[in-house]
Amino acid sequence: MSNRTDSNLYTVLFAIGMVVVVGTLLAFTASSLKDRITENKRLEKQQNILYAMGVNENDESSATFVSTEKAPELFEQYIKKQLVITNGTNVEEDDKAYLIEVKKEQARAKDGEERRLPLFVGEKDGETYYIAPIRGKGLWDAIWAYVAMDKNMVVQGAYFDHKGETPGLGANIKERFFMDDFIGEHLMKDGVFKGINVSKSNADPTNIDKVDNEVDAIAGATITGDGVAAMIKKDLALYVPYFKTLN
Repeated sequence: MSNRTDSNLYTVLFAIGMVVVVGTLLAFTASSLKDRITENKRLEKQQNILYAMGVNENDESSATFVSTEKAPELFEQYIKKQLVITNGTNVEEDDKAYLIEVKKEQARAKDGEERRLPLFVGEKDGETYYIAPIRGKGLWDAIWAYVAMDKNMVVQGAYFDHKGETPGLGANIKERFFMDDFIGEHLMKDGVFKGINVSKSNADPTNIDKVDNEVDAIAGATITGDGVAAMIKKDLALYVPYFKTLN
């Protein structure tokens, strides 16, 4: 008589049993870590927002966030208002605006629903910063950023990140040599929103000209750079009606 463990039925039942056990363990792990994951996301967003407005621990070359221990206190210190903008100029304060997911809001807009635009108003060294989160598509996957502006939509700082861009190429959007190029760049020109092009043919490689609506591209990362430019033009343009109320 053959061993019953060699039967197809046993194999199927064993496989089902393992799926149930592993699925249960994964569900339990995800549930038990949910609060921790949510907290980590909250702290990361606070760090990103602070970084964009220049509250960071950068040295001469590297991009360094404030620590997760310092982030909540510094966020409360520097971020004076959290706003949610709808229909261009309808503005409400919401102290949970930093938890709004840009990806979900983009999907809502595609479905014809009203999109909420979070905006964070910070103050540092007597200057006011308006920080907007944006999201787009790189070469391989999502890219996103936090862009700090003054009331004239001149960039005061930016933090870029990505999910899966090529190391040493597109992934360099989160390096300081690229991010710092955006500081001082004008998003508007003659009262019209132009955005910022990431250009391979930029005639200003040292980035002295801040009103040309261009920064120098990263070598070998054309598609990622195009994604950054498209993300800026598409998402930050939505904030123009609000900024026009400031002037």
